[in-house]
Amino acid sequence: METTVSMRTIFMIWLFLSGSLLAHAKILHVGIHQQFITIQAALSSASNGDTIWVEAGNYHEKNLLINKSIYLKGFGYPVLDGEKKYEVISVKANGVTIDGFKVIHSGVSSIEDYGGIKLYDCSGVTVQNNILEDNFFGVYVLHGNHCTIRNNRVSAYSVEEQQSGNGIHCWKSDSLSIIGNTISGHRDGIYFEFVTNSIIWRNNSFKNLRYGLHFMFSQNNTYVSNIFNNNGAGVAVMYSHGVKMFNNYFIENWGDAAYGLLLKEISDSYIGGNHFEKNTTGIYMEGASRINMEKNLFKDNGWGLKIQASCMDITLSKSDFIGNTFDVGTNGSLVLNNFNGNYWDKYEGYDLNRDAIGDIPYRPVSLYSMIVEKNPPAMMLFRSFITSLMDKTEKIIPSITPENLKDEHPMMKRQLN
Repeated sequence: METTVSMRTIFMIWLFLSGSLLAHAKILHVGIHQQFITIQAALSSASNGDTIWVEAGNYHEKNLLINKSIYLKGFGYPVLDGEKKYEVISVKANGVTIDGFKVIHSGVSSIEDYGGIKLYDCSGVTVQNNILEDNFFGVYVLHGNHCTIRNNRVSAYSVEEQQSGNGIHCWKSDSLSIIGNTISGHRDGIYFEFVTNSIIWRNNSFKNLRYGLHFMFSQNNTYVSNIFNNNGAGVAVMYSHGVKMFNNYFIENWGDAAYGLLLKEISDSYIGGNHFEKNTTGIYMEGASRINMEKNLFKDNGWGLKIQASCMDITLSKSDFIGNTFDVGTNGSLVLNNFNGNYWDKYEGYDLNRDAIGDIPYRPVSLYSMIVEKNPPAMMLFRSFITSLMDKTEKIIPSITPENLKDEHPMMKRQLN
């Protein structure tokens, strides 16, 4: 006879194996037929280190304040309803875990930042495996340290930015881990401001009103294997340094002011192995300096890369440009950046010595793209004979396009899958 191990049994085994810490800890039960009817009553009786088990059901606890280091565990996704009036859960203690709840309908305010789950000056807090739906802010971390936001589903249904907060909002925090969350329908999916030494890994942020990811004044953070899909304006990274972005996907971010990735006043950073596909502009860079970009794929974008004249010491290498309307755009003639060893599907050079490297340089900025940059209505002439003729002439006798914005060693074959 097969034995089915319930989730509760697994959790009991975990508690048993957790060691001597549990020797004096209690397990408090909340539910219709349990020792406590409300979570707040269980919290009042709990001590630091205790575990509170909450049975499935609907709980109207108004603002649930957690000021003890407890493990709050839900079974069957018990619903915590803020009734569109309250902040649903407020955490004001270290070492708290909130696991397995459905948190819905927080209050909305233009004065206070109500959260579905909000952390105040906490350390070592974990928020995991929760469903947060129709909240002003989903998870809000204020002055957090070594906190983890993991495997949550965060969604909202706002239609105006003014009436919507962010899915995961972090302010003045350090060493956060934002891992494996799904975020949609908020103003910004993930928002960092004055956050340092943190990681954003394996999140899916899509169909948010403004940015899938937005961070400002946040240093030495790493973003790995995230998907930013079909957001209002893509991803914005501003006024920061020490940024590392690996293996992320920026897809289907369309609009007049939409980018896969906007880099503004960024320095000393690395962007590698990312995938930019079907965006108005893959990467838009302004005021950026000392950035190494390699092994990125730019595919089927309007502009693969827009690099403004205010950028310097940008290195672009080992990347593929495929099917973009314009590979590179710029607004000036002075270029202090280095392009080397990239694949360009518009390259028409030759390789006589068969070393897989083009024998003549490639200039990715076309005359027509320069004209469109200064006179957007000229886009009406796209694919006309006259624009093709201008570009061919400019390649032979460069006069307007930046002379030193060129790839000296263009690759003859694609380097990335």
